[in-house]
Amino acid sequence: MYKAFYGLQDNPFSIVPNPHYLFLSDRHREALAHLTYGLKETGGFVLLTGEVGTGKTTISRALLGSMSQNTNTPFILNPSLSAIELMAAMCDQLKIPYSKDSSLKQFNDLLTQYLISSHQLGRRTVLIIDEAQHLKPEVLEQLRLLTNLETDTEKLLQIILIGQPELQELLKQQELRQLAQRITARYHLLPLNGDEVGLYVEHRLQVAGRSDPLFTTKAIAQLQQMSGGIPRVINLICERALMAGYAHSRVPIDQQMVQEAAIEVLGLTPPRGRHWWPLAGVGGLAFVLAFTLVWQLLPHPSATSVAEVAPHQAPSNAQVSAERGIVSGAGAHSVGHETALYLPHENVARRQLEQAMATAQPLDTAFNILLGLWHKSPYEGMTPCQSAKAQGLACYQQQGNWQSIIRLNYPAVVYLEGQGGRDVYAALVALKHDRALLQFGEQQFWVSRDWFEQHFSGVFEILWQPEPGNDRPIGPESAPARVQWLEDALARVDNNEPRRVSGFDSQLSQRLMAFQRQHGLSHDGIAGKQTLQQLALYFSEQGPRLTAAEYF
Repeated sequence: MYKAFYGLQDNPFSIVPNPHYLFLSDRHREALAHLTYGLKETGGFVLLTGEVGTGKTTISRALLGSMSQNTNTPFILNPSLSAIELMAAMCDQLKIPYSKDSSLKQFNDLLTQYLISSHQLGRRTVLIIDEAQHLKPEVLEQLRLLTNLETDTEKLLQIILIGQPELQELLKQQELRQLAQRITARYHLLPLNGDEVGLYVEHRLQVAGRSDPLFTTKAIAQLQQMSGGIPRVINLICERALMAGYAHSRVPIDQQMVQEAAIEVLGLTPPRGRHWWPLAGVGGLAFVLAFTLVWQLLPHPSATSVAEVAPHQAPSNAQVSAERGIVSGAGAHSVGHETALYLPHENVARRQLEQAMATAQPLDTAFNILLGLWHKSPYEGMTPCQSAKAQGLACYQQQGNWQSIIRLNYPAVVYLEGQGGRDVYAALVALKHDRALLQFGEQQFWVSRDWFEQHFSGVFEILWQPEPGNDRPIGPESAPARVQWLEDALARVDNNEPRRVSGFDSQLSQRLMAFQRQHGLSHDGIAGKQTLQQLALYFSEQGPRLTAAEYF
């Protein structure tokens, strides 16, 4: 329903297991390493536990995919069975024929003969039991007896038990102490942390076909808080948030949309006071007027953190436009009047800036200013990013700081924090030394770096013009010319001399992962689409620049 609106080719947050969406966080990789190690040991059992929805089945599927072709892997999904029923299920999985009235001993003999024959043929057998907390103690004991069959160096049957935390308590029972002693590897899987939640969401969106970020930083933080970092819950909340965003034609997905989606999905009680939000539009103007009146009556100390106003005599608007490269024209959002830049009293500029921060400006307004700087126009019925894409541009959301913005040197929509942590959107249209020129609707203000860093939330979005044909991943198997291009690009970003490389060596891999970590990308040591896009941003020569703008 919403795939076309968000530029998706698939539903990225379906809770149906799909190997194409496999995401291994550092914790998942660690769990996988523990299980792999346990299977190499001589013990019969490996244990993986975790809360519902943390990704245990994901790990088991990854483990299956990593096993060699000479491994038989029966997989039991519903272990609420008697000992005879479980052994019959194993025979079904291994295609061992048996009669319907087979006894426990006959099943045991059949499985024993199968394991011996497989070993003689050079094949291993690994039984995986999901939801193992439902196994009865007598069934676990029967499984232990099956693992007694062994050679001098290895077990003929190894068993992976996957279950919820109750499984750990089950194995502490006195009658199962012998089985517990045969567990060679244990791992309890914890939920995703804040950084991993962001990478998880980004990964699923990329697989579904969207390269641009869709959730704000605050939305990801809210998602972590409401979901507890559990992937299944993350999927449910994100799915509901995307449906709400589509219904209201809103991009990106913000903190409030995630909160409302979580309340609906989890059946929570909405926070008190939500009923008065509709009155904000009515009371906002009264608040601003009252705030301005009170401000004028209060004494204010001299401040240097905002609105540096050097000239006391403002030039004409025509002169300002001519000298400062103001963009205007049919369909483009004008950069607007610059009266705030030339006010004779700093306190007046401060009051106007505070008022601009207190008056809500739609995100689209800030994006339309960027479109104007690119000499583009917003299209009716489209979001700004859709309008940009239709005209050969792309939106790109970043997380960073003052230095990150300077490095890219593009005009940007910056997410600021207003009173009460409210998101405030402004267009950053120029930089000069340690000053930034912000535009709120029709008003512009020079602010100091200190003021900017105090109010900047860490999220900004730019428009840029991508060059087609440079999106093929670069890794150890890539052609030498592509690997050398990557070395040259990373060296240029770091202002270093590039090396002559004959292949994708460890030094290049480490520098690539450092670049990926610095930009909040998945640091897998492979230059994929997102990494190549980030590198291309540094080298593109198309479009306006912050420090090149003639605003000074």
